Amino acid sequence: MKPPIFIMIMTTVVLGTMIVLTSSHWLMIWIGFEMNMLAIIPILMKNFSPRATEASTKYFLIQATASMLLMLGIIINLTTSGQWAILKLPSPTASNLLTIALAMKLGMAPFHFWVPEVTQGTPLSSGMILLTWQKIAPLSVLYQITPSTNPNLLITMAIASMLVGGWGGLNQTQLRKILAYSSIAHMGWITIIVMYNPTLMLLNLMIYITMTLGTFMLFMYNSSTTTLSLSHTWNKLPFMTSLILVLMLSLGGLPPLSGFVPKWLIIQELTKNDMIILPTFMTITALLNLYFYMRLSYTTALTLFPSTNNMKMKWQFENTKKMTLLSPLIIISTMLLPMAPMMSILD
Repeated sequence: MKPPIFIMIMTTVVLGTMIVLTSSHWLMIWIGFEMNMLAIIPILMKNFSPRATEASTKYFLIQATASMLLMLGIIINLTTSGQWAILKLPSPTASNLLTIALAMKLGMAPFHFWVPEVTQGTPLSSGMILLTWQKIAPLSVLYQITPSTNPNLLITMAIASMLVGGWGGLNQTQLRKILAYSSIAHMGWITIIVMYNPTLMLLNLMIYITMTLGTFMLFMYNSSTTTLSLSHTWNKLPFMTSLILVLMLSLGGLPPLSGFVPKWLIIQELTKNDMIILPTFMTITALLNLYFYMRLSYTTALTLFPSTNNMKMKWQFENTKKMTLLSPLIIISTMLLPMAPMMSILD
């Protein structure tokens, strides 16, 4: 893809998301979603192949279905309230349809089937955009309509997402699929707290995006797409093994790393709302994610495969200028725990 075309497409993606973020009119929000969806498809097909075409087609069909449900919910809301305002949702039917449409766009269970397949069929750079930037617009709408949503529906989908995200990633060897299932689980954590503390949802989203960006950039720098290629990191770039180790454990939510902060605060907030069974169940499902990230950490840092490469110091001659943006991402992804007392003010 030529740079001017790529810049134009990325500008449209960003503009579509910004329209959704800044609009209070349902029609403008729908237009923003459509702009974003149509512009992201060429990015998913950047490396043209049958697998990329299949992934892009799946993405288009799911997002088009979600947009149709979104418009149906908007029309039902318009007929009952007579207004286009996003904060006016008197109809439970419209509210449920809008929640389901946003869940489809986010890839939450039981509408999660497209996320691993689409992520696996695209390049790492496209998968990074899909699992980070593409979550912002639907979550911003969910943030605004939360007072009108059905809490039972939202909690059910969030718990299902945590279970699917945990169980689905256990048997995977493809890194993109593992990150896709991790994204499904994180969406469950993000949406379950939006009813009790919306600000905490924003904090969770920011930390999730930071950790996922850092992980994808490490994989791109290392050209790793499978656990096997990740296990050869020590032979090629020894200094990368510690970075991958720490980021994997942070994504798994292991203290004292940054990934533990949102889980800690969410469990604390739910406990304050006299909920004991729900946070206990969420903690158990988080162990599933921690297990497959521990497995990746073990494969990367604690195993040394035989190598026919006689030049063991080759990594010293690698160009490390690409690490400029990666360094602050890794610092934020791992060292936010000391700021947890300040973040707890959000409760």
